[in-house]
Amino acid sequence: MNRKTLAAVFALVLALGIAAVSQTPSGPKHHVVFQLNEAKGDAWDSLTPHVNNTREALAKDGGSQVEVVFFGPGVEMLKKDNKDYEERLRKLSESGVILSACQNAMKARKVKSEDLFPFAGQVDSGIAQITRRQESGWAYVH
Repeated sequence: MNRKTLAAVFALVLALGIAAVSQTPSGPKHHVVFQLNEAKGDAWDSLTPHVNNTREALAKDGGSQVEVVFFGPGVEMLKKDNKDYEERLRKLSESGVILSACQNAMKARKVKSEDLFPFAGQVDSGIAQITRRQESGWAYVH
């Protein structure tokens, strides 16, 4: 191959690579972090509809990634013995919502990892996680 042919092949490969990268979706447009730090009550009952309504509305505008951070009394919602909310939380998790339990709250409330639903994750600090998300541009919902 001569230099001109080699340069043309290189340019073509480069152009195709750039085109492929530009067509690769970069993920959801919107990022939302909810907090749940209340004891059982209205906040627990309204969590699922609020998350679902938010995701449905944002789906029309580039999609969303949602995380719910549970701390304080809210961490109790993620316990396996919480049968009233298990199915709703499982569906959220299966649809891509991140459910994060605060390890500080777990320690204070004597909740062990094995006490949580298997689809629940953990973060070192609920408030620190919300702070990290906000600093990364996520919208914050209390």
